[in-house]
Amino acid sequence: NRGLSLADSLWSAKVLAEQPEEIEAVHYDYFCAGADIGISASYQASVPGFLSKGYTEQQAKEMIARSIALLKQARQRFWAESGEGSGRAYPILAASVGPYGAYLADGSEYRGEYGLGRQELYAFHRERMQDLWNAGAEIFACETIPSLEESKALAECMQEIPGAYQSYPAPLVFHQELVQLRVVVIVAFACGYYRRAG
Repeated sequence: NRGLSLADSLWSAKVLAEQPEEIEAVHYDYFCAGADIGISASYQASVPGFLSKGYTEQQAKEMIARSIALLKQARQRFWAESGEGSGRAYPILAASVGPYGAYLADGSEYRGEYGLGRQELYAFHRERMQDLWNAGAEIFACETIPSLEESKALAECMQEIPGAYQSYPAPLVFHQELVQLRVVVIVAFACGYYRRAG
């Protein structure tokens, strides 16, 4: 615990904007602890989200790109200090892409009830994903995607910018429409209930 407050609609993007050195330090610690994939602090970072806090569009785009730059810096520092020659795999840079509901910061990221169609969701995600890719992301981590329509919108983006994985609530993981799109290469389970078997 670094004593950072995430009690804000920007969540970790608030720290990205105000204390970027802390973000880099956390990435570095994860690499040192054995992480083979670093995930950027961009889950809740979006142009509309930053605009709502008084930042300009240019500043917002710079901070989205900064999330990848900090991850890259942490990887370089880790590799130079202890990673190279250790037998470890060279870590991968993953750009975190949260759902539309993460921007709303009202809990809808767990329900997916936004009242938006696929094209509106595509428009929300596409430019941000391009900015992250241009900044040096190597894969996308499309995380906590709660609805099939949003998943399909992200899949359209990924067909244009290859190299992504998405995580879903369990009922969506093997949905036939997603399987047919052939863009999901890793299935991850998060924010679930744990029950010991037997």
